[in-house]
Amino acid sequence: MLVKTKAIIISSLKFQEKSLIVKCFTLSDGLKSYFVRDAFSSRKGNQKIAYFQPLTVVEIEAIHKNKGTLEQIKEIKIDNPFQTIHSHIVKSTMTLFLSEMLHHAIHEEEKNESLFHFLESALNWFDHHDEITNFHVVFLLEITKYLGFYPDVSDIQFPFFEMKDGVFSSSNSLSSLTENETKLFKKLIDLKFDSNQKVFHVSERQILLNILVDYYGSHLDGFKKPKSLEVLKEVFSS
Repeated sequence: MLVKTKAIIISSLKFQEKSLIVKCFTLSDGLKSYFVRDAFSSRKGNQKIAYFQPLTVVEIEAIHKNKGTLEQIKEIKIDNPFQTIHSHIVKSTMTLFLSEMLHHAIHEEEKNESLFHFLESALNWFDHHDEITNFHVVFLLEITKYLGFYPDVSDIQFPFFEMKDGVFSSSNSLSSLTENETKLFKKLIDLKFDSNQKVFHVSERQILLNILVDYYGSHLDGFKKPKSLEVLKEVFSS
């Protein structure tokens, strides 16, 4: 079946000398993996390696056989070229980390238009703003709405957040955040992308980042902590 769709590049893996295996989150079919032959060849002008940078939004024309094997991309172009995401050192580091998180978090091989449109709009906001210190933590929390484990805030007045059940509780347990961590988490829940970027101290943001990675691990089978996490922490250490 020939399919034309928007897609977000989640990851790419070099195969042999000139080819790539690319994982995309598509608007039409959810998660799809593609074999891109000769991606590094200058003769293939429609498959430039720059198209496959993490979280790039592209338009593709692809052949979907839907047999659980790698699909094929016939044509590709960048939908809306990013101006800063891949050239700004902080943004590119954050992008690498977020793409790793999505790689381990999204497993839906079916259409999820609401998740796609959220990712697309969030990345567009990210590209066009300079104050992005809290973007990654807000982004990761918002994603849980579409993955099915956004915190239940009906008892948000309680002092402890229970990680496994995703609820606020009046009593502490082995899988609960401390009172101080819960206060930080509540503050994050109230945040938007354009909220005051100085609402957290560097150390508080690091705590929240660890909480979010652990929270994903508590709710997603086989979730792996991103290798780029330590690099991101280093970039935001001051």
